[in-house]
Amino acid sequence: MEGAYDGVLELDFSVENMTGDESGSGEDIDYKLPCESSGYSDSKQIFLPVIYSVIFIMGIFGNGLVIIVMGYQKKSKTMTDKYRLHLSVADLLFVLSLPFWAAYAASSWHFGGVLCKMVHSIYTVNLYSSVLILAFISLDRYMAVVHATSSQELRMLLADRVIYVGAWLPALILTVPDLVFASVHNSDGRVVCEHVYPQASSLTWNIVFRFQHIIVGLLMPGLVILSCYCVIIIKLSQGSKGVQKRKALKTTVFLIIAFFSCWLPYCIGIFIDALMMLNVIKHSCHLEDVLNMWIMITEPLAYFHCCLNPILYAFLGAKFKKSARNALSFSRGSSLKMLSKQKRTGLSSVSTESESSSFHSS
Repeated sequence: MEGAYDGVLELDFSVENMTGDESGSGEDIDYKLPCESSGYSDSKQIFLPVIYSVIFIMGIFGNGLVIIVMGYQKKSKTMTDKYRLHLSVADLLFVLSLPFWAAYAASSWHFGGVLCKMVHSIYTVNLYSSVLILAFISLDRYMAVVHATSSQELRMLLADRVIYVGAWLPALILTVPDLVFASVHNSDGRVVCEHVYPQASSLTWNIVFRFQHIIVGLLMPGLVILSCYCVIIIKLSQGSKGVQKRKALKTTVFLIIAFFSCWLPYCIGIFIDALMMLNVIKHSCHLEDVLNMWIMITEPLAYFHCCLNPILYAFLGAKFKKSARNALSFSRGSSLKMLSKQKRTGLSSVSTESESSSFHSS
């Protein structure tokens, strides 16, 4: 996202200006002529605003509906419901930053320095908190399936308290560089909102933040998700396979595929970018063009995961679908007194479902 993670934008200092040692140290700097424009900027001005707008609309609808249903279901929140609520809040706040980045990609930054820092920070905290919450959800499901009888207290502790320290606090800490370095300035007649690092350490900062994104945004949560769900698959594969078990197996496999399909391509792109900055991979204009286009396409794909989360972790569950129907029918029927008693009865029946049933139907 241009300006948000600065993955594409700060990649552009090699596209539009120079390549080689960007550290500003003055030691054997190999200045090269900038590569000729390949139409990447023109494509970005059309492609990114359209894609960000689609993700924004879908994310608002899906995550907003989850939050409404969870709010309606006040007295029957399970631990799964609590994680769903955390995840939807993170994803909803994330997509709320997309209109700013869509407008920025289409032209330039029109919102001032304070909003530049704020939108960067909102983007960062909710991007990282979202993927870390996914790791917590996989850990909770692992305990619910593999250690169903002995993990209740630990699951409650994780859902009620540890998630704030393990997901939200690290995400908040990672916004400090946004508050320090994000700023607005003019560049080639265009107002840009980006991280401006000290000249002497600019290259180091850029590389560090790329690896931070890969480690915190993919490897750490991905390892937890893959490990927990693989154990769950093994556990569910044992013994007789009823309809609910087969459905749970398919859902679990799909969760793994969806996470890595969305995030792995983008992280591969910024990893290659970091290697090119380190001169591990030799720079070339052709590779630069391919990499820019790859990141431009895979970055929105990664952010599309926040639209999939309501489907993967809420809409597929039978309990959630019943709660959603009751919540929507309750809101429609608030002025129709003849139907209110039936809706209250529907809510009561939903609240009696067990936690185990909630997992196997999700």
